[in-house]
Amino acid sequence: MSAAMDTESTYSGYSHYSGHSKKAHRQGRDRHKSPRSKDGSRSEKSVTIQTPPAEPLLGNDASRAEEGQDDNWGETTTAITGTSEHSISQEDIARISKDLEDSVGLDCKRYLGLTVAAVLGLLVFLTPIAFILLPQILWRDDLEPCGTVCEGLFISVAFKLLILLIGTWALFFRQPKADLPRVFVFRALLLVLIFLFVFSYWLFYGVRILDSKDTNYQGIVQYAVSLVDALLFIHYLAIVLLELRQLQPMFTLKVVRSTDGESRYYSLGHLSIQRAALVILENYYRDFTVYNPALLTASKSRAAKHMAGLKVYNVDGPGNNASGQSRAMIAAAARRRDSSHNELYYEEADHERRVRKRRARLVVAVEEAFTHIKRLQAEEQQKAPGEMMDPREAAQAIFPSMARALQKYLRTTRQQQYHSMESILQHLSFCITNNMTPKAFLERYLNPGPTLQYDRDRWFSKQWTLVSEEAVTSGLQDGIVFVLKCLDFSLVVNVKKIPFIKLSEEFIDPKSHKFVLRLQSETSV
Repeated sequence: MSAAMDTESTYSGYSHYSGHSKKAHRQGRDRHKSPRSKDGSRSEKSVTIQTPPAEPLLGNDASRAEEGQDDNWGETTTAITGTSEHSISQEDIARISKDLEDSVGLDCKRYLGLTVAAVLGLLVFLTPIAFILLPQILWRDDLEPCGTVCEGLFISVAFKLLILLIGTWALFFRQPKADLPRVFVFRALLLVLIFLFVFSYWLFYGVRILDSKDTNYQGIVQYAVSLVDALLFIHYLAIVLLELRQLQPMFTLKVVRSTDGESRYYSLGHLSIQRAALVILENYYRDFTVYNPALLTASKSRAAKHMAGLKVYNVDGPGNNASGQSRAMIAAAARRRDSSHNELYYEEADHERRVRKRRARLVVAVEEAFTHIKRLQAEEQQKAPGEMMDPREAAQAIFPSMARALQKYLRTTRQQQYHSMESILQHLSFCITNNMTPKAFLERYLNPGPTLQYDRDRWFSKQWTLVSEEAVTSGLQDGIVFVLKCLDFSLVVNVKKIPFIKLSEEFIDPKSHKFVLRLQSETSV
């Protein structure tokens, strides 16, 4: 109870202090605002997207203020803001609304396809049973006795239908992973083949058996057995086309993220472009580190600062064209570029020094906190069971001792938008529950992880658009390039065919491994 009260008092004091410092920071920022911010560098049609409802641990614009402050600024100042710096134009908003409208059509198309497949599957399984039962219902008295042969055929039909049902459930009845822009060609062909096959069997059954009221019941049952056998062979064909054909790697795909250049390589078999894009996106959320636009703002602000320092004066009057001004600005930028590498070098060195320093502080703070909770557990075992703390209470008890170091480190590395207070507490309680070490707790924050590691509210990529010069239903070919676009970035995919490898054999006789020791007069041997 005392630990919980201390935690509440710590949070309340921290929030009061943060509000006071936030006001002071805003006044100072307004007072020292650069005139560069008034030149309307952003479009007039831009809007600002608010952050997700989860409480961020830090402000998103703290990274800008970080550049001009020393290592101890966090001891006296805490800046917290609730807005994000990511902007989109009205054209992007219109495109998003159009995508939402199109998603309704995609849902209708998906449910329509599932309905057609379900009706066709039901027809397939009921057809052999109907072939056997209809003669028994319509002209039972006229049928010839079948005996043991028909009973054996009944058992065969029952087990074959059971096997077909299990195989169909395993192959077709799966949770859909994505909405593809076009239909799956092989699956559509299989559905058409099954429909034509069952229709032809019904047509022959109606003309040769129902109209003539055939009395050979054994032949009718064997006709139903032949239908089930043919359906099993079609199921084998579906396994080959849908599953086995794509297993052998034939192409190597290089995937590059357009913003930061991070790339991965994947080997795929014979797939269509849309299915290859689906495989790439499934691996993207696992293999690529999470997209962090805050890491790109430093280079953009540095380039804007260099360009803002250039001024061009038109001494010939307003009538002169602007081509001379453009050439003058390019020449001046080239002259300044010769000295800008020094500034970049020192900026990166200073940033790496701050990261190493704050990482060391964070590691020490977390290790001390975990040592404290271990000591609390050893002491609490001797007390009454009613005073024992659960993992959530233990996490709340030790979190204030590491919160400041974690705040400063996440701000320095610009990861504050991905970690809320609640998510950190949940991760801390999870580590305490499973008796994990401080190093295991810090792994999530010291190294940026894949997109799946974070909450879905923190993802910048949820809806994708496939852009390709070729038809998305066509297969992969050597040299094809297609792009997967989302709101903030895109994935550029380049397809290369795996070359044909010619491997030859050369035999070496084991008896040929003979050596001679050559001695020289200068040696000591």
